[in-house]
Amino acid sequence: MAEDPSDVWAEGDAYERYMGRWSRQVAEVFVARLGGLSGQRWLDVCCGTGALTEVVAVRCRPRVVLGLDRSPGFLRTARAGAPAPARFAVADALALPAPDAAFDAVVSGLALNFLEPARATAEAARVVRPGGLVASYVWDYPEGMTFLRRFWDAAAALDPAARALDEGRRFAHCRPGPLRDLWTGAGLVDVTVTPIEVPTVFAGFADLWEPFLSGQGPAPGYVATLAPAARDRLRTRLEGLLPAGPDGSVALSARAWAVRGRRP
Repeated sequence: MAEDPSDVWAEGDAYERYMGRWSRQVAEVFVARLGGLSGQRWLDVCCGTGALTEVVAVRCRPRVVLGLDRSPGFLRTARAGAPAPARFAVADALALPAPDAAFDAVVSGLALNFLEPARATAEAARVVRPGGLVASYVWDYPEGMTFLRRFWDAAAALDPAARALDEGRRFAHCRPGPLRDLWTGAGLVDVTVTPIEVPTVFAGFADLWEPFLSGQGPAPGYVATLAPAARDRLRTRLEGLLPAGPDGSVALSARAWAVRGRRP
């Protein structure tokens, strides 16, 4: 799909505070479920700050793991955190700089919805060898990403125009049926879609709210457009929608959908 102007992904440290801490939990579960693929050639498409690349490098003992992303800022953070043999390069997911059948496994985390999904999946299928794995995971924006769901509910209650930016509306294809159709449409077989749920526990409301001021991603991008008074109203409205424990912590959960298949 066409990228919205609010889809800013440039600063690795800001992303880590906003979403990276949860994406790393999902990456651990995702890789564990892929099973024994040690000694193989891996490609992580739209690797971002390197959460998935790092887990592959540590747990899968790959011969090669290459992370590609369009954001130099994200790649700086990725390079600082991922161990050998991880390598990184700036590249476009819709025109991967690799020959056909170059990798044993092509993976991607939390990025497919910000691309043209069909083109990106076809490119992943092109560069994986016959019998190789293509797998990805995306947040369940319509229902399962609780703190974002509460954010957009609060924003829309105060500003009906915010509904058009709501990731639950924009990325309605982040569901099992559409994901399965993407994989089969790219010619992949043995396709499965499974949920991954992780806890998202915030130390307090400030721990949840302050990353929304980072400007990284659709929701923070929307916050950045608000006048101070409107921003304060949104903050108050959102805080009122969230449960708080006796110690002030906010315990929520996040669900991602993981899809996998292989090239025949």
